[in-house]
Amino acid sequence: MPAQPPDPSIVVWLHPEAPAKPAEGAPCNGCGLCCLAEPCPLGVLVSRRRRGACVALRWSDADQRYWCGMVADPAGVTGLTHPWAVRAMSALARRWIASGVGCDARLDVQAAPPSR
Repeated sequence: MPAQPPDPSIVVWLHPEAPAKPAEGAPCNGCGLCCLAEPCPLGVLVSRRRRGACVALRWSDADQRYWCGMVADPAGVTGLTHPWAVRAMSALARRWIASGVGCDARLDVQAAPPSR
């Protein structure tokens, strides 16, 4: 079954300091657009929903980018704090979201119209 085209009516609000969306296939830079538009399969599990922003998405003031909370802070997302479980969840999350493979968000970015 072919992938569904993105819904042009979806509007997401990015952090003003978020980096610009990379080209499709380019390394992820933490723009957050894909995770704000809809959760990935892992995000569906932790968000318990298939639409809307992923609850695991985290903004980092220090890094000026978004991070997947299941990679960067699985304990903060799930509440599980056993060190072996946190390491395992982070490693599994990196694999499930294809961390480091490249941007696969087929979404267009438009600036918000200026306010009056």
